[in-house]
Amino acid sequence: MNSLEHTILWRRLDCPGHDSCCLWKTGDGWQLSGTAIFLFEQKPCLLSYEVNTDSTWETRTASISGYVGKSVVILAIARTPNHRWSINDKELQDAADCIDLDLGFTPATNLIAIRRLSLAVGARSQAPAAWLDFPDFTLKRLEQHYHRLSYDRYEYTSPDAGYADVLEVDDDGAIAYYPQLWEQER
Repeated sequence: MNSLEHTILWRRLDCPGHDSCCLWKTGDGWQLSGTAIFLFEQKPCLLSYEVNTDSTWETRTASISGYVGKSVVILAIARTPNHRWSINDKELQDAADCIDLDLGFTPATNLIAIRRLSLAVGARSQAPAAWLDFPDFTLKRLEQHYHRLSYDRYEYTSPDAGYADVLEVDDDGAIAYYPQLWEQER
């Protein structure tokens, strides 16, 4: 039986929009599900997502559906048995051996990496992810580094995306403040 563990509402800081997400404990792992609604290049966007992990927070599958302006989006993403990724059953090479999936339109998936890494204060780790780039919806390898500064703060760098800043998290490991991009509504 699934149990609802946490709910979050984020507000975008770089454009009009929100994201509402919930974290479920499932029989054999975890599930993040939510919907991001925002304006991108004067086009309304609605993207619903579901990401499933095993009990150790390794991503197994994800689905994304919705629209960007008048373009319909329907994606099924899976981590294959040979540690590659596929989109709509097409296996890809670019993000091979990445454990985490990072959905580029929501801060929700940072929670998965933060929970999987389970860093002690002062510890740091690389966490390359299969990054679903927005708005082209291609999967790419994204180098990411987490350094836990305190109970609720992580120095985060993503050289490929040109981003480096301190992320704040809530008690459940969900992003509370992602400078320039997202902030939890409280």
